[in-house]
Amino acid sequence: MRSRTIFDWATRTRTCQCDSNRVSPISSNQFCKDGDNVRITIGALLQPQHGDMKKLRDRWMEAEDLGADILWTCDHFTAQVLSEEAAEGAHTETVTSGKNFESTSIQAAMAATTSRARIGCMVHGNSFRNPNLMADIARTIDHLSDGRFILGLGSGYLKADYDEYGYDYGTATSRLHDLARNVPIIKSRLKSLNPMPLGPMPLLIGSMGDRIGLRIVAEHADMWQMYGPMEKIDHKIEVLKRHCADFQRDPEEIERLTLYLPKLLPDTDPDAYVAKGFRHIDVVVTGPDWDLTELMDLLAWKKSRGY
Repeated sequence: MRSRTIFDWATRTRTCQCDSNRVSPISSNQFCKDGDNVRITIGALLQPQHGDMKKLRDRWMEAEDLGADILWTCDHFTAQVLSEEAAEGAHTETVTSGKNFESTSIQAAMAATTSRARIGCMVHGNSFRNPNLMADIARTIDHLSDGRFILGLGSGYLKADYDEYGYDYGTATSRLHDLARNVPIIKSRLKSLNPMPLGPMPLLIGSMGDRIGLRIVAEHADMWQMYGPMEKIDHKIEVLKRHCADFQRDPEEIERLTLYLPKLLPDTDPDAYVAKGFRHIDVVVTGPDWDLTELMDLLAWKKSRGY
């Protein structure tokens, strides 16, 4: 009999359906460990830009068929081109007038057209939706996916998005303070919705700010997205550890996620990422074709390593 995990949001516990006496609190690394063995997940971030919806939809279903563990989208109102500077973590202003689709609608469609891979956004701009509404959207997508949803949040950074849709851009500091204010509101609303989410809905936070952003990660995140050159990654991990100490939290509870960008970062090495504690490695693909070659390469690497 195949076991199924039932999650109780009121108590933050989960129960295996095949053994009603087995109850355990939600814990870190729940999605990247299989017994005592480390399990690496490979994801595909399919940017909803520069192409047509039918092709994008075909590609995310193909990515799941190939074996992708997580299907991601991103949250922008303007199409953009990933540059070397952006790959290194710089917030560039490079945008185009290309085709672009809205992220929460895409996640709902992903949830309804797939059956195995987890679904998420890398990451929702906190400024773009009321936090209570964001919680409700997340809960709804979680039900559409039968509990496979990951809630990704970030402070927002691309000024063109704010200008295009009339949002107040503020400053990097003010946007981070807004994120710090809204995360507890979202978490509280998720517990009061009727019905509550089906799955555990881990909270992914994408932030690399030393003073405020990583402190939010330390306090709230189940998963942390960061990327860039290896020396930058080392620095950010050390900063996160210091913030975690303030909250008396083990930094290893927070699952690390990064982007595989071999064309933009010369030192990209999935084995090095694993050695630094990353358990989620994701490729970035964009329209008009959403080429899945790098996804297939990473999946082959994963198989060769026995993950």
